[in-house]
Amino acid sequence: MILINLLPHREAARKLRSDVFNLSLGASVLVGGLLAGIIFLWYQAQISGQQGKNQILQTEIKHFDEQIKEIANLEAEITALLARQQAVEDLQADRNQPVHLLTELVKQLPDGVYVASVRQDNQTITLQGVAQSNERVSELLRNLGSNSPWFSRPELVEIVAGTVALGPREQRRVANFTIRVHLMRASESAKTSPTAIAATPVPVLATPVKK
Repeated sequence: MILINLLPHREAARKLRSDVFNLSLGASVLVGGLLAGIIFLWYQAQISGQQGKNQILQTEIKHFDEQIKEIANLEAEITALLARQQAVEDLQADRNQPVHLLTELVKQLPDGVYVASVRQDNQTITLQGVAQSNERVSELLRNLGSNSPWFSRPELVEIVAGTVALGPREQRRVANFTIRVHLMRASESAKTSPTAIAATPVPVLATPVKK
């Protein structure tokens, strides 16, 4: 006996496949949404953690900036104090400069040189005088530049030929000179000669010196 199914089985199978596909699609969308949400929450947690770390770093940076400013202010105060201390030490050392000036000047004057004027402007000494010859002036320049711990950088400003009357009928040719030289402070001189700053008595000048 032949049985014939007259029900719409094709439509039923098509509907079943459509339902399965829609169910699978919905499940996929749901799983994808859950994964996206989990990933989003994970990134948000990472961002929040990094922002917290950044905030801590910014707080520490501000703290260090304040410390750096305080250190800079302290360094400026220390520099100012050292400058004032150096100024006081220079003033104390400068009290003995006339002694060293006259003592060294007497030591370094060669024979045949007469100093008529000594002027001081800060640490610059200007000497005006008379020498028997130009060679005597050159010797004085060498002495001031290399033989004295208190003088440095001698400079010949002017040298002019002249005459000096030795008697009613006798005259001698001389060299009138002007020399500038730097008088070093005790702190500068100590670098050249540590024993040079010791106080020494001023000897009687062999040649007259006017100041």
